[in-house]
Amino acid sequence: MSINKVFGNLTGLKPNQIRKLENLSNKRIREDTLISMDIAKTLSEISLDINRQVGLLIQRFGYITHVIVGDNRSIEIPPLDRTRSLQNRLRGLRLVHTHLNEESLNEEDLTDLVLLRLDYITAIIPDSNGIPKYFYSAHINPDINAEKSWVILERKSPGQFQSNFSEEIHALENLIEKNRSQLKEATKINRAFLIGVYLPNTTKTRSIESSLSELKELCRTAGVFVVDSFYQKRQSLDPSTVIGIGKLKEILLKAVQKDVELLIFDLELTPAQAKKISDFCDLKVIDRTQLILDIFARNAKSKDGKLQVELAQLKYLKGRLSELDDNMSRLTGGIGGRGPGETKLEIGKRRVEEKISHLEKELETMRKRREINRKKRNRNEIPVVAIVGYTNAGKSTLINSLTNSSVIAEDKLFATLDPTTRRVRFPEEREIILSDTVGFIHDLPPELTNAFKATLEELGDADLLIHVIDISNPNYMEQIHSVEKILHSLNLEKTPIIKVYNKIDIAENTEHLPEDGILVSAIQKSGFAQLLREIESTLWLQKVMN
Repeated sequence: MSINKVFGNLTGLKPNQIRKLENLSNKRIREDTLISMDIAKTLSEISLDINRQVGLLIQRFGYITHVIVGDNRSIEIPPLDRTRSLQNRLRGLRLVHTHLNEESLNEEDLTDLVLLRLDYITAIIPDSNGIPKYFYSAHINPDINAEKSWVILERKSPGQFQSNFSEEIHALENLIEKNRSQLKEATKINRAFLIGVYLPNTTKTRSIESSLSELKELCRTAGVFVVDSFYQKRQSLDPSTVIGIGKLKEILLKAVQKDVELLIFDLELTPAQAKKISDFCDLKVIDRTQLILDIFARNAKSKDGKLQVELAQLKYLKGRLSELDDNMSRLTGGIGGRGPGETKLEIGKRRVEEKISHLEKELETMRKRREINRKKRNRNEIPVVAIVGYTNAGKSTLINSLTNSSVIAEDKLFATLDPTTRRVRFPEEREIILSDTVGFIHDLPPELTNAFKATLEELGDADLLIHVIDISNPNYMEQIHSVEKILHSLNLEKTPIIKVYNKIDIAENTEHLPEDGILVSAIQKSGFAQLLREIESTLWLQKVMN
C-alpha cells in the first residue's frame, strides 16, 4: 500500500501518523548535507511513536522520493527505477533510516547498499525522547579487489556533520570510474560470473570441470569476459533461486564489487527462477541456452540458418512471455539478446505463435527444396559423406583441407552453422559429396535441436558418417558419448561411421591413443591418405556387397 510517496507497512497507523509521514515526504534537504538535523529529529520521533523503522530515500538534489515504513527490526525498499544504475555510476539515491534498538548497520543494510548501488546508507539511533544520538553510515567500496564490498564509516554524533556531502559522493563515483578505467580494454565489457549447480545424476556422466570449461569456451565465442566461476553440488535445485538465497546474495555482492554485468548459469533456468534472481540486482541473468542461442544468432549467415535461429529463439521466448519484467528488458540487445530484438517486449503469445507458424512454413519449403536436391544426387548415384562431431572438433578445417576450400573455420564453438557441401574426386572416376554440419554439444537445447531438425535430417540420407573427434581435448570421451547420443536420437546407428581423431599434432598424451579410428591433423593434412582409403573402401565395398 502507498499514499503519495509513503510506502510499506502502514497497517494500523492512525490518520495523524500517516499525515506526518506525508508531510515528511514534502521536505527538501540541502544538496551538501547528508540529512538535516530537524528532519532527522522528525524521522526519529515518528519512528518511536509508531514503533517501526522509518526510512527516507533522498535524491542528490535533496528531494525525498520515498518514505518507507517497516517493522521494528527492518524496512523493505520498494522496487526502484533502474535507469541510473549503470557501470561507474551510483544510483543517485541515499537511504537514511532509523534503528530502534541502538544497533549499527546490519548485513541486510549493507547488502541493500551494494546491490542497489546506493550513494550512502545511514542508520539513525534515536534516544528515548526521539533525539538523534548517533549516525552509522557506509558506502560502496570503490576497490574492486577489496575483501569487503562496502566501507563502514566511523560513528558520528549530530555535531560532527560537515557540509561537503555532495563533494564526497562525486569523489567516490570518480574513484569507482578511475578503478574501472584501469581494467584492460578487452575486460571492460560483458564481464560475467559463471554459476554452476550440479546434481548427483549430472556428475555421473560429466565432470564439473569439463562442464564449466565448456561454458567458458561458449563465453569466449560470444565475446564475454569471465571474471570468476562459482559452483555448488546439491541434492536438489532451490526452486526459486537455484543456488539458495544466501549463496546468491554472496555472489551478487561480489558481482557488484567486481563490476560484473552478467550472471551466466550452467543450466536452463525456468522463467520464475530468472525473474527471482534478477529481482535482487541490476544484472543481466541468462542461462546456457540463451548463451548458445546468442552464438547461433551471431554466426548464422544463410537465410536458412537465420530463420532456424529465429525460430529457436521464439520457441524459447514463448514460454517466458508471462514472466516479462525488467530482467527481460535488460536482455534486449547485447549478450543473450540478439535475434527478434525489441519485439520480445512488444509481442504477445498470439503473435509469437503466428511468427513461429510462419517460420516453420518457410523452413518446410526450404526442406523440400533440399530434398529435391538430395534426390538429384541420389539419381546420379553420388555417395554423400556427412562430417559430424562435437563443436570445435575441427570439422570445417578438415573439409577445407580435403577439398582445398575456404569454409569458415575458427577456434571457437559453433563457428560454422550453415551446412556446406563440397565434391571430392577419387581415382577411377569416383566422387563423393562431402557435407559439413552444425556442431553438436552436450545437452543441446531442445529449441535448437528442433529448429535444426530439418538440417540434421540430411544426415539420414548420408551413405557414410565421419565422426571428427578432438583428441587434444582431455574430455574427448565425454564428447564422443554426447555425439553418439544425438546420433542415436536421429536413428543413425545403422549408418556406417568412421571415427577420425583430429588434432593429433597438439595432443599431449600420445602414449595411449585409441585404435578404433584414424589419427589425423586437419591443419597439417597428415593421415589423409589412410582416411581417403577408408572412405573409398567403406563406400564402394558396401555398394558391391549390396
